[in-house]
Amino acid sequence: MVVKVEVFTSPTCPYCPMAIEVVEAAKKDLGDSIEVEKIDIMQDREKAIEYGLMAVPAVAINGVVKFVGAPSLEELMEALKEDL
Repeated sequence: MVVKVEVFTSPTCPYCPMAIEVVEAAKKDLGDSIEVEKIDIMQDREKAIEYGLMAVPAVAINGVVKFVGAPSLEELMEALKEDL
């Protein structure tokens, strides 16, 4: 089963690049077992509203927001292993 990871970002957010970096490092480790989608909330407000997001960065795994703020690689890997 492929785990879907969504990273919600904003162009003005100073912490968003760190969240993207962590998710990309996890993708490098886990390969095709995770699918990553980067969502700019300025472009896709609907999805952010649907998830009830009030801040970025945010990381959702299989449709559930697991992190608001940039997680560490260890935290993200732990959360992903629950869904793999």
